[in-house]
Amino acid sequence: MEVPDPDHECSLLPFLKELAARIEKVEHENAQLRKQVYGRRSERSKLPRPVAAEPATPEESQATRRARAKARLEAPVMTTEHRVPDAQRQCTSCGGTELSPLGPGKRTSIWEYIPPKLIRHENVQEVLRCSCGGSVLTAPGAPKVVEKGQYGASFLAHLCVAKCVDHLPLYRLEKDFERQGHPVARSTMNELLHRASELLKPVWTRLLDVITQRDVVMADETRLRVLKDEAGKPKTGFVWTFGAADETGHDISYSFADSRSGDLPKRLLEGTSGVLLADGYSGYNGIEDVSSRRRAACYAHVRRYFFEAIKTAPVAQEAVDLIGQLYEVERDAQKGELSPEGHLELRRKRAGPVRDTLKKWLDEQLPRHPPKSPLAVAIRYTLAQWDELGVFLDDSRVPLDNNASERALRRVALGRKNYLFVGNVAAGQSLAGLYSLVATCESRGINPYEYLTDVLRRVQDHPAKQLDELLPGPWAAAR
Repeated sequence: MEVPDPDHECSLLPFLKELAARIEKVEHENAQLRKQVYGRRSERSKLPRPVAAEPATPEESQATRRARAKARLEAPVMTTEHRVPDAQRQCTSCGGTELSPLGPGKRTSIWEYIPPKLIRHENVQEVLRCSCGGSVLTAPGAPKVVEKGQYGASFLAHLCVAKCVDHLPLYRLEKDFERQGHPVARSTMNELLHRASELLKPVWTRLLDVITQRDVVMADETRLRVLKDEAGKPKTGFVWTFGAADETGHDISYSFADSRSGDLPKRLLEGTSGVLLADGYSGYNGIEDVSSRRRAACYAHVRRYFFEAIKTAPVAQEAVDLIGQLYEVERDAQKGELSPEGHLELRRKRAGPVRDTLKKWLDEQLPRHPPKSPLAVAIRYTLAQWDELGVFLDDSRVPLDNNASERALRRVALGRKNYLFVGNVAAGQSLAGLYSLVATCESRGINPYEYLTDVLRRVQDHPAKQLDELLPGPWAAAR
């Protein structure tokens, strides 16, 4: 930046404006770095004060206590009887030794932890021979998940849950099995995980197809390191998540790609119709060219831009407050348990005017701030997606934000902090398939271990035309 002649006051004014803009930008970047290293992740705003959640009703609290008590009663019980020592088996009053039991005894409960362990399940097949010596009959053997394999469905399900739900890298599982006295090699567990994903591929592929055909689909993506690509070099891959809800719950699916280009979402959503809710990333721009889907934008991303601009431009708090009013409308709609038509009418009546006020505020503030300032960047980001941000006023099924997809990607973020990377693209695709099933199970309140154990035993012999029965939602409904 060229320094002007200080003797000419007219030449100093543009210089000072540019200098102030640069200082504001540096302060914003420094604040973001400090927040990333030392600060809180929460974006809660102090003004206005957030609406506190309503406390649980007495009926809800009682139902929770009853559910917990029922779960405790269903836990396995181990009973140990404690006899009075022989030296003390006499009456303290008369010294008599003829004592009789008084009731069933005094019971006290102590919760103990018994570590899980591997067991060897021996299957003995009956072999029959006719007295004439003409034929020998052998009983059918136990079905095996892996042909000629030594490990059953429950073991494979445990590996999948440990890796994809508990985010345990295989070297930690290897140490755990060794402590139990049953060492299992890391390479063996890795092969079993890939085998489980391959067996379940028809299920998680079908789950992705079902999700992408629904009317409202939410999408997002995050990075996941690949150790070796086709050329044998490390690179950054990306996990894409697609989520959609039906009448019974929310389903989540993941797909892995070796780049962040828009080819993957275009291929998966080609020919579909409805709404795609995503952030402003340009990789989703081509969706409208290959489908009849309408793009919808996320108010949480918009709010984040303004929240981060508050420290350098306190006036950004006004935009944060206006977006907060939109969320208040949604909270009131949930309390009222409105029909879809009533929900849409409430949005148009209360959220519509708030949106108009926000648009007026954006137009007024944009020329007042330097183009590269954080607030100006936030305003331009919002205005660039203004039409997409208004889709929720046309369809009550479209949420205000894409937070459900961001929550789904937390699974990937937690995993990469533990196991760091996937070996190759095929391993990333395999892991994404397992993620899809366990994430949908947890979203629907299904125990992923029970689900995977059952489906792994059935999937190879299940009729292809009835494959939907093995999806988490129908599977839980059938049980």
